[in-house]
Amino acid sequence: MPRPLVLSNLTDSRGRPFDAVAAGGRLWLRGYPADGLRRLDAQGGRLLPGLVDHHIHLMATAAARMAVDLSDLAPDSPALGPRLRAAATRGPVRAIGLDGADRLDAAALDRILPDLPLRVQARTGGLWVLNRSALAELGPDLPPAVERGPDGRPTGRIWRGDALLRRAGPPPNLSALGADLARHGLTALTDASVTTDAAQADAIARAGLPQRLTLMSGGALPADPRWQVGPVKLVPDDRDLPSLDAMAAAIAAARAQGRNVAVHCVTHAELALTLAALATAGSLPGDRIEHGALIGADALPVIAGLGLTVVANPGFVLARGDRWLDQVDRADRPDLCRLSSLIAAGIPLLAGSDAPYGPVNPWEIIRAACTRQTAAGASLGRSEALAPEAALALHLPPGGPDPAHGAPADLVILRLDARMGADPDPVAHTLIGGTPVYSRAAPAHPAPVPGVPA
Repeated sequence: MPRPLVLSNLTDSRGRPFDAVAAGGRLWLRGYPADGLRRLDAQGGRLLPGLVDHHIHLMATAAARMAVDLSDLAPDSPALGPRLRAAATRGPVRAIGLDGADRLDAAALDRILPDLPLRVQARTGGLWVLNRSALAELGPDLPPAVERGPDGRPTGRIWRGDALLRRAGPPPNLSALGADLARHGLTALTDASVTTDAAQADAIARAGLPQRLTLMSGGALPADPRWQVGPVKLVPDDRDLPSLDAMAAAIAAARAQGRNVAVHCVTHAELALTLAALATAGSLPGDRIEHGALIGADALPVIAGLGLTVVANPGFVLARGDRWLDQVDRADRPDLCRLSSLIAAGIPLLAGSDAPYGPVNPWEIIRAACTRQTAAGASLGRSEALAPEAALALHLPPGGPDPAHGAPADLVILRLDARMGADPDPVAHTLIGGTPVYSRAAPAHPAPVPGVPA
């Protein structure tokens, strides 16, 4: 247990000054003697509860940091081949973010890079395309996720095959990712990967992330003090939607484990099926709609009536908004990435990055929720914008913007000059369990008070 730490010169959400003590993993606002303790001077910065990313894919995000970004290219771009071949000078190639990747197959990738394993992921993350060399790494026994052509041979396309692809290559480095997330003030993470099993959960827990972990999974997940078992992740796919009975049975199976469900919904059809299945099987507080990329106005009272939480991705307005404006039917645009209308309907709302498919920095996400501006500066659903404090609340644990006496000492101290909703890098210090894990202006382990034994 770390030694008690005095946090001095803090301010709260109303700008009022105060001091506090982080001790025993908890925050003390009164009743703890401050004499002889280490000190961290907040220099007037605001104290917040630690931020939560309510929907992230940790392994994929860590791997994406080492991948080739193709988000600015199309499959027929003349720059595609040269970029991939340039990356191949460092060994096998993993590329991400390609819109229209389903127009490629193993033969097309072999023409670009025949001698080294090459994997290309679609922008949405649901599809991988592999060349023959990368397919060979997976071994001879390939499951149905591997698409096959009329001749029975693999086409190179693999739909939702992340668990399969883990067979090849070393695991990504999560500790470096965790350090960067701490720099952004993130102290808790919910991994939303449907492919997580006991082995994957153990790998995540052993990887050196400083953050507290909640893990979803598509199946059973053992209890372990290193993580909190989250909802069962369900992924109805517009390409091949399950029946209503099958969805209701999947919800019932989650209930048998004593767990909520978190359902991936990015289309009107996926949402309609999910709402019907939850009405049939019965919803519980804590059941979640993940993404809610398209939510019609007629679905709002149904979601509210079922008591569901929506975990939105406001960062998609920034990352995908220009493409949405180009490709989404004008009649559907008011339904894109709703925020304020969900709150007005009484629907609990949280935010997640969905990284690596959206921006991982929560302050960029907060800014996108406030401005509703795309990367090119266009406005998308301005009526759905939130005030800065409301956007911040989507990333906070229950309890409001000011940490309470006795709350876990998972804390963020902002710079004095930070501007909520506008500043992409406002964090001065991050503490988890009372231990500083990031500090912009002071050592990670604050120096003892002069004259006091260490």
